[in-house]
Amino acid sequence: MTDFLNYKEAKNGIYKLRFLVADYFKNKKTDSFYPFIEVVFQIKDTNHYHVPITLSSYGFATYRGN
Repeated sequence: MTDFLNYKEAKNGIYKLRFLVADYFKNKKTDSFYPFIEVVFQIKDTNHYHVPITLSSYGFATYRGN
């Protein structure tokens, strides 16, 4: 995946990423609870961020990476 936003040009603000996970689980022939996952976060500086998720069919977690 490429950067969705060039961090050197990013503006401070609130952003939302939507991960469409239904097709991923469908391709694995696995039932899942979440058709998509939305992660809302705030940028307050010009640092580079990663927004990783860990995913299972009935749960997920996210954190601020760098």
